[in-house]
Amino acid sequence: MNIDRRHLLASSGAALALAAFVPARAQPGRALTPEMFGAKGDGKTNDTAAFAALSDAVEQRGGGMIMLRKTTYIVGAQRPRPAGAKTGYAYEPAPLIELRDLRGSLVIRGNGAKLQCAPGLRYGTFDRASGRKTSHTMPFLDGTELSSPYRAMIHIEGCLGDITISDIELDGNLRAHALGGPWGDTGYQIPATGIILKNNRGWERLSNIYAHHHAQDGLMIDGVDAVRSNGARTTLDNVRSEYNGRQGLSIVGGRGFTIRSSQFNHTGKGGIASAPGSGIDIEAEGGKRVRDLVFDKCEVANNTGAGLVADSGDSEDARFTRCSFIGTTNWSAWPNKPRFRFAQCIFVGAFVHAIGDRDPARATQFTQCRFLDDPALSPTGKVYGGENPDRPIGDLPDNINVRFDRCDFHLTHQAVLPWTTNVIYADCTLSQVSTTMSFPRGTYIGRNVLTGNSNISGSNIIGTLIGNGRTFSGRV
Repeated sequence: MNIDRRHLLASSGAALALAAFVPARAQPGRALTPEMFGAKGDGKTNDTAAFAALSDAVEQRGGGMIMLRKTTYIVGAQRPRPAGAKTGYAYEPAPLIELRDLRGSLVIRGNGAKLQCAPGLRYGTFDRASGRKTSHTMPFLDGTELSSPYRAMIHIEGCLGDITISDIELDGNLRAHALGGPWGDTGYQIPATGIILKNNRGWERLSNIYAHHHAQDGLMIDGVDAVRSNGARTTLDNVRSEYNGRQGLSIVGGRGFTIRSSQFNHTGKGGIASAPGSGIDIEAEGGKRVRDLVFDKCEVANNTGAGLVADSGDSEDARFTRCSFIGTTNWSAWPNKPRFRFAQCIFVGAFVHAIGDRDPARATQFTQCRFLDDPALSPTGKVYGGENPDRPIGDLPDNINVRFDRCDFHLTHQAVLPWTTNVIYADCTLSQVSTTMSFPRGTYIGRNVLTGNSNISGSNIIGTLIGNGRTFSGRV
């Protein structure tokens, strides 16, 4: 649902009265600041209207530069809807930085600024007449009780030029919300996201972003389902997204993503938890596809749901290099889509649903990866599956052609080696100290070494397997 920005701001009371303020010094070609439109940036005054007016000016120009200063801007405002209204929110969020259909490039330079959501705003479901929290049996999809402090702090959609966003903190201030009832199929599926990028055709470059404590996602990217011109990609460098309610990063459409040196941690641990509760969710929606994803030196840790989830929609072709996946209360990774590749990655805690396929090129592949269960490597001291000696570090009962190439399973606590039947182990080292029997069965290629209480019956040894000092070859 789209809100008419001018109508909303004009009808939202004194807190939003600055919306119509357009200063004479906002000359074409000059960088725009929220202060030009009345923002105080003093960490106390609500600057929502100034950011909305700033967005109007940028749209009128068709692009340009937004320049912030190193200070705290308080944002977020709501307009209560009439008690008898049949449609729309109960408490409707005001737009903040909301930009659509720009033909030119856009630069947002944060310069260390923080956008922080105002405290006390409603999030969840509320009764329009009384303003009181409501509670319903899930699923609940009646939109007339919805309330949110903002849809997104930064929403950029349908733009043709390049987009650059840098050096900014987006603080959803989740614990300070007035929390209503849940909405959706499960949990709180209500907009309140740090950054939304949708259907933009140029480069999207995000760097030095800290998005945290948003009731929904830290970042959501819904790209175009086509190869962009001039080799354009979406790049994230040094992005930290944590303590958000539903996802650290949602990729729901598009192709051409490069994410480097970024962290997506602690989802669902900041006051609200909604499924899937992952650090990274790769989930094509709305008939779109997701393709060509590259992750390098990223961390995914301590998320309520699986750290990495790829389980629905037409998604495939993701490459992870030198990344860490740490599961504390759930799976470290759930890569249930074709052509996922992991190289030199570390997995702490159990993983599941690495996809198998009769076409080896479509099956999940792990190269020079390490699989560990050491609590010292966990931010909480807990490792998912480590408390249950019957749970394998990898649960792959019939995942044909999943390949582990020169990987090291080094299980020093309670986890046991993977439960497998048809995977491929090539030049791997596998060890466990748990006395519980494990079942790392499959095809062993090259020279593999296995230590610990294991049953490999039905395996095919092409080369040599040294199991507890004994040499095996052929069919076992």
